[in-house]
Amino acid sequence: MEQRFTTPFGAQSTASEVAAGIDLTGRQAVVTGATGGLGRETARALASAGAEVTVAGRTPQAATAVAQDITAVTGNSLTRAARLDLADPASVAAFVADWRGPLHILVNNAGIMATPELRTPAGRELQFATNHLGHFALTVGLHDALATTRDARVVVVSSVGHVNGPVRFDDPDFVKEPYDPWLAYAQSKTANVLFAVEAAKRWAADGIAVNALNPGRIWATGLGRHMEAPPASFDPAGSSGVSEKTIAQGAATSVLLAASPLVEGVTGRYFEDCQEAGPHTPGVRRGVAAHAVDPDSARKLWDLSMRMTAGDR
Repeated sequence: MEQRFTTPFGAQSTASEVAAGIDLTGRQAVVTGATGGLGRETARALASAGAEVTVAGRTPQAATAVAQDITAVTGNSLTRAARLDLADPASVAAFVADWRGPLHILVNNAGIMATPELRTPAGRELQFATNHLGHFALTVGLHDALATTRDARVVVVSSVGHVNGPVRFDDPDFVKEPYDPWLAYAQSKTANVLFAVEAAKRWAADGIAVNALNPGRIWATGLGRHMEAPPASFDPAGSSGVSEKTIAQGAATSVLLAASPLVEGVTGRYFEDCQEAGPHTPGVRRGVAAHAVDPDSARKLWDLSMRMTAGDR
């Protein structure tokens, strides 16, 4: 068994602390869902280190405002904005088609949680479509730009919520069974980790590192705007184990995986609190579930995702 990877940082470390002393001058970065919360702080920290950051968001005006604010705060005039609606395949395809040159850092940060039953125009369950399929199509579409650099990093923001359910391979869109917002969220977050596992394997020869993470429990973002209280079965131990954080602390693990030389060459792993996570223990809100790192499930999800996005491409 591989030894767990550790760093000097921890649950209370901030994105700024992790980025301190790192020089990303000349490196291109994309952060999805960067108009608020963790994405905005991640984009700010990368820009502060000199990266040319693309703030990707559903609303162009909001993305532009954030890019301008990051420039004002960091002095980095190379921050730009771009429209990206992960639930809209045409928007994802347009973003990919418009990209020029190499891409060194891709942070798949955007996400929705525990929404009412909503579907895309194609009939896809919205959480799976946004949190996983949109990011899958985006990352696969940008593969060549990532591979050009030979040392690119893809960071996939998952959640401790993944422990509550695997991918429903026979019914990912909740067509056969009644929709459950929390099981749908868990499925999408498990898919995030499985994607990192399989992409790391497939793209190792291209020098692309792919890792997933749990940012912790952050109350000050808009992620829970649709949320009702989860059932007791979703979180049987309450907040036991999970680290409650500020936005600055929540973005730290993303910045670590995106930019820090400490994790150079590390790929296909799941982090929390700036450390590689251990196995999940039932009843404790920490660690990575076995179903989220199972190589057979990772391969199966890749094939399913290719089929589900084939028409979109």
